[in-house]
Amino acid sequence: MLEIEDRPSDSPYVARVWRARSSGVERMRSVATSHWELVVWTHRGRVDVGVRGPETVASLADVPDDSEFFGISFAHGTTMPHLPIPRLVDGQTDSRHATPRSFVLRGEEWALPDFDSAEQFVARLVRAGVLVRDPLVAEAVPGDVAGVGARSVQRRVVATTGLTRSTIRQIERARRAALLLRARATPLDVVNRLGYHDQPHLSRSLTRFLGRTATHLRRDTAEPLSLLYKTDLSSGH
Repeated sequence: MLEIEDRPSDSPYVARVWRARSSGVERMRSVATSHWELVVWTHRGRVDVGVRGPETVASLADVPDDSEFFGISFAHGTTMPHLPIPRLVDGQTDSRHATPRSFVLRGEEWALPDFDSAEQFVARLVRAGVLVRDPLVAEAVPGDVAGVGARSVQRRVVATTGLTRSTIRQIERARRAALLLRARATPLDVVNRLGYHDQPHLSRSLTRFLGRTATHLRRDTAEPLSLLYKTDLSSGH
């Protein structure tokens, strides 16, 4: 099984903090996400650290038995100037030196964060200029921004997230649809609540972004899914 725990954050730079542990699982379904992450994974004493970009489609990922994972999902608008997120869409870059105590980022050594110290770690990155934030992007992703041109907003969103606003909203809507289906909502109810055109439209979205059908989500079958949590972005076309 894949045990996942997650929590929100009071940091404007962080969307979510999560950790997981695998046991008897060979693969998981990595669902699309509009957030980029710093991920730490440990297996048989070996520690690896990487920055993983947003994922625009669902994929299968191998899960070594008895592994532990920890991640910081960054809020929309947060980026690393030395590591442009658009270059990491559907990909990742790994730290060239990681130990159970530290890892290297931007050529500097940092103490390894954990589930409880994520915000303190992020604050250190901000003070050092490793992390920066564009508040306009955080405001623009869920809605329009008064007084700013649409093209200017779109450029800034793509520059910091690697994705267009439309793609972000589609991903977040599909993730919300999955949560509703797992809570036993019917596909037709999901269509009506989230603004899909019809059930085939919902089906195409779920297949692309989650790699599952509505039936599979309601039955909770096949490989376990990566992190799903409630989103404030309710729709997007």
